[in-house]
Amino acid sequence: MISTFNKPEYYINRELSWLEFNARVLEEAADPKQPLLERLRFLCIFSSNLDEFFEIRVAGIKQQIENGSAEQTADGLTPLEVFEGIEKRTRELVDTQYKIWAEEINPALKEQGIFLCNHKELTKSELEWCKNYFDKEIFPVLTPLAVDSSHPFPQLVNKCLNLILTLKRSHSPHSFNFGIVQIPRILPRLITLPGSNLQSGFRFILLSELIVNFLDSLFPGDEIQAVNFFRITRNSELYIDEEEAENLLQTVEEELKKRNRGNAVRLEIESSCSKELEKVLLDALHLDYRDSYRNPDPLNFLHLLPICDHEAFPHLRDRPWTPVIPAELSGKPDLFEVIRKEDILLHHPFESFGIIVDLLQKAAVDPSVLGIRMTLYRTSGDSPIVHALIRAAQNGKQVTALVEIKARFDEENNILWAKRMEEAGIYVLYGIVGLKTHCKMLEIIRRDPDGIRLYVHLATGNYHPSTARLYTDLSLLTTNVEITKEVATLFNILTGLSRFHGIEKLIVAPFNMARRIKELILREIEYAKEGKKSRIIAKINALVDEEIIQHLYAASTAGVKIDLIVRGICCLRPGVPKVSENIRVISIVGRFLEHSRIFYFENGGNPEFYSGSADWMQRNFYRRIEIIFPIENPKLKEKLNEILNAYLSDNVKARELLTNGKYKRLKAEKEPFQAQLYFREKARKEQQQRQSKGKECAEISIYPIQFLAHPK
Repeated sequence: MISTFNKPEYYINRELSWLEFNARVLEEAADPKQPLLERLRFLCIFSSNLDEFFEIRVAGIKQQIENGSAEQTADGLTPLEVFEGIEKRTRELVDTQYKIWAEEINPALKEQGIFLCNHKELTKSELEWCKNYFDKEIFPVLTPLAVDSSHPFPQLVNKCLNLILTLKRSHSPHSFNFGIVQIPRILPRLITLPGSNLQSGFRFILLSELIVNFLDSLFPGDEIQAVNFFRITRNSELYIDEEEAENLLQTVEEELKKRNRGNAVRLEIESSCSKELEKVLLDALHLDYRDSYRNPDPLNFLHLLPICDHEAFPHLRDRPWTPVIPAELSGKPDLFEVIRKEDILLHHPFESFGIIVDLLQKAAVDPSVLGIRMTLYRTSGDSPIVHALIRAAQNGKQVTALVEIKARFDEENNILWAKRMEEAGIYVLYGIVGLKTHCKMLEIIRRDPDGIRLYVHLATGNYHPSTARLYTDLSLLTTNVEITKEVATLFNILTGLSRFHGIEKLIVAPFNMARRIKELILREIEYAKEGKKSRIIAKINALVDEEIIQHLYAASTAGVKIDLIVRGICCLRPGVPKVSENIRVISIVGRFLEHSRIFYFENGGNPEFYSGSADWMQRNFYRRIEIIFPIENPKLKEKLNEILNAYLSDNVKARELLTNGKYKRLKAEKEPFQAQLYFREKARKEQQQRQSKGKECAEISIYPIQFLAHPK
């Protein structure tokens, strides 16, 4: 039965689905209800997302085309057809991005006294200041590069902004050559002009624009005929044969040195650039016109990010949010005692990730703690997590860290911390060959008065205090004997490379996750056929795996009601007659990046809840170490139920996936409801109640949720 759902028309292409996700990001930039600088921030996020998409996904597709591959994906498209679809949709989205900037955001910034000046708009005094700044701060770090018969085209750095100049040489007046100037990354990209203040307004100039005004000093004696900005995106995927690598750490370090020099996959160039100059660049980069994107200024929106966080404009941003301490942990210094008594489920960033940091810091100095084991996929630059592990090792505790040095774009950071931890006496491992260690787990071994006990933290998000304030995630703190024993077993499997002999509570990839998820879906199908309660709700970041999609189609045709909350890629096509009529897919893009994963199975009226680190993708099921863990405490199940209900009731930030692969905003037929706002306001009011000393707490009054799930 499952195999009948493998027709191409039942699937949405993965890459085109991702572009629709980035389109939803762009919609946030276009939303006039957003604070102005949050709109600008979303415009920058759109660009950053697109950069990574080209660096990894488009680079891979271009390689398939170059290798002559005509293999079709589940949706029936060949690599060339996918590339053509990407090119068409990307141009549409980028055109929209610049239209939003030129017609809405930039004029609105000017109304607020925020001016982004080009070099022609500078006043005389500003020009004098800029000349002095250029001579002292910029000129010493610039290196003009000639391109002519004796100077080949330079190997320019990935995503760096560059200037290309058409030069008429003084020593050869009838010949034209080119000069290139890389905009140095070491200097601030956005410069505040003198005299800027709240009264008269803030005037900014991009570093690149300032340099344009003084190019004569870099090419003295030459006549500059034309000047244009351009930017190159390169293939940034690391190619590592782990089985052949004698030293994985050294191999990754060597590959990282090549990342900025990978093959070019995209050229961005000023729209005013001549066709002749564009061809020069394309030929030098071994690209064609399909890879060229002509855009107006600014060529790189990420250079405008400092405006978003400027201290002078708090009124143009979202109201600041400070995560709160939940009631069960507020004012209780002994975290170990609290966790011993009951499981704790934290919903970040509404509830503070600082609790996890605090727990680890306490463990590092607690004489009763014997050892700590944890996985590290991503962490912050100056990580309090790593500092706590180092301190624990210095205090004589046995500390083990599984560091994933292949975490994309965090490789250098993780290698740095791995070396420092090894120097501190921590036992550092780099995972299993061929698999990324993506699960998030922490185990603290402690000698309590009644014996040795394991304290475990399992999560959907990384041990990264900075992103924990920006991503929605879940953290489970538990001393449940069954769970902690299985976590200990899994650590032993990862560190000792022993065989996986089966685990009952935890669902672990690549060992049994795909099979267990399919079994849970099949169970709902059987309940539906028997006329019993059946329902599936999944909140994930991506849905790509074909077999899981086919199982969901089978469940839909059996009458199982399915709600999918998928932030990004969704290859399942809802609303197909007699296939997916019972499946609803929504995506929520809001202030915080939706990153938590929750799974709900009705189970004939005895609901089961799960959470964990894995999305429903082949890479999560078969190429990563992942954990999905059950939530069995009735109180915590109610909390997860509330979270799911809130997201399913969102009619402001939610978009619904249509059968044609496009998304539409939901119409707020009743009172507008935002899930993220609901949890912020709830946390804020609960905290205010606790702070009202000696006063009777009033009942929390926030707009209601329409309950859709069916808790026990």
